[in-house]
Amino acid sequence: MKLWTGGIDKTTEEEFSRLNDSLPVDQRLAKEDIIGSLAWASALKFSGILSNEEFQDITNGLGEIGREFEVGKFIFLEPDEDIHTAVERRLTELIGTTGGKLHTGRSRNDQIATDFRLWMINNVPVILNLIRNLQSTLIQRAGQDFGIILPGYTHLQQAQPILISHLWMSYFWTLKRDYSRFCELMSGVSVLPLGSAALAGSTIRIDRMDLAKLLGFNETSPNSLDAVSDRDFAAEFLFNATLTMVHLSRMAELLIIFNSREFGFITLADEYSTGSSLMPQKKNPDLFELIRGKTGTILGHLTGILATLKGLPSAYDKDLQEDKEHVFKAFDTIKGVLKASSGVIATLSIHPEKINRQMDWRMLATDLADYLVSKGLPFRQAHHLVGEAVSLADSMALTLPEMPLDTWQSVHPLFDSDLYDVFDFNVSIDKHDVFGGTARSRVLEQIQLAKSLCS
Repeated sequence: MKLWTGGIDKTTEEEFSRLNDSLPVDQRLAKEDIIGSLAWASALKFSGILSNEEFQDITNGLGEIGREFEVGKFIFLEPDEDIHTAVERRLTELIGTTGGKLHTGRSRNDQIATDFRLWMINNVPVILNLIRNLQSTLIQRAGQDFGIILPGYTHLQQAQPILISHLWMSYFWTLKRDYSRFCELMSGVSVLPLGSAALAGSTIRIDRMDLAKLLGFNETSPNSLDAVSDRDFAAEFLFNATLTMVHLSRMAELLIIFNSREFGFITLADEYSTGSSLMPQKKNPDLFELIRGKTGTILGHLTGILATLKGLPSAYDKDLQEDKEHVFKAFDTIKGVLKASSGVIATLSIHPEKINRQMDWRMLATDLADYLVSKGLPFRQAHHLVGEAVSLADSMALTLPEMPLDTWQSVHPLFDSDLYDVFDFNVSIDKHDVFGGTARSRVLEQIQLAKSLCS
C-alpha cells in the first residue's frame, strides 16, 4: 500500500506510477534516510510518542535495515515508490505495527530535504579531496618540469615566453577558487529542515535545535515553508561542479592542442589514450575530449534544476523530485573526471626539444620595446618602432636576431649592438620579476605558497 492512499481509492495508472516513483534515483539515499530516521525516533521518544521499548525496537529494526543495505541484501518490492517507503515497509516487516509510529509528525517533504542535505554533507568532502589531489599533482608537475620554457599564447598566437611550471600553477589557482566555493557550499548545506513536516511545521513538540546537533547540522531552518522547498544548495552544487568542469575543460583544450602532431609539446601516456578502429597509427586524447563534452552535460544539469526551481510557488511541489538526479549524475561525472585528470597530468611526457623548435623570436618584441624605453623613448613610440622592425625582418625572411645592426638602426638610431642581448628567452623569463609573474624566483614563490595552502 502506498503511504498516501488514505484519500485515494483507485490503483495508480501504470505509466503514471513509473513517472511518479523516484526509487531508482533516491535509493542512493538509503544510508542518510536511516540516519535521519534514527534521529527522528530519538526525538519522538523524548516527546513521549514512543516508549523506551518502542524506541529500542525501531532502533534495532533500522540498524538491521542498514546492515541489509551495506551487504546488498535489501530487497525492494513493487509498492516501494521511494526510499522512504521502502525503509518504512521493511521496518514494519521486521518489528510489526510499531514501525508505523516512526512517521508520526514527519512528512516525506522534510524527510527528503534532510536526507538530501545529509548526502551532500557526506559527499562534498569527496570532491574537495579530489580537487586537492589534482592540485597536488599540478604542484608536482611544476617542480618536475621547472625550467622548461614554453610559448605563452593569447588568441592562440605565440605572445611571450613563460615557464611551463607557470602554466601548471595557473590551473592550480583556478582549482583553489573551486575548492573555496565547495567549502562555502558546506556551510549553506548544514541547515536542518527536519521538523518542518509537510509545510507548516511538525505538530509534535520536539526540540529541533537538539535534533540538529544530533544529526551534525550547524543550524536549524527558521521557516518551515522555506525549509521543505529550499534547493539552493543543489543549484549551488551544480554551479560549482559546472565551473570546475569549465576550468578542467579549458585545460583539456590546451593540452589537446599541445598533444597534436603539429605542436608535439606533450605526449599522453597510453593508459589515458585511445586508438582508432580503422587507423592503426592513431593515439587519441579521448579523456580530454570527454572532459570537454561532459562539461556541456553538467551545464545542462545546472540549467535543468534552475528551470525546475523558477516555477515553484511555495513549499514542496513534485517538480522537486527531479533535483537529485541532476546532482547525482553531476557528482559521479566530476568525481571521475577529477580522478582521471590527476592521472593524466601526472603521467604525460613533455618534449622540450620540440618546444624549443617552435619558439618564435618575435615573442621578444615587447622586450625590444622595453629596451628602447630604457634608452629614453616613450613606450608608445617604442611599440610602433619595434612593430616596424618586425615587419622589416619578415620582409627580408630573417629572424629578429639575424637582422643586421645597420638595418635595426635604419629603424631608429637608439638600436645598438647591445640589442642582441635581448634575444635570450631565459633573460626574458626572469625579467617578469613581480609577484605572480613567470620569473623563476616568482614561480618558486608560487609553488611554496601553493604547498602551504595544501598542507
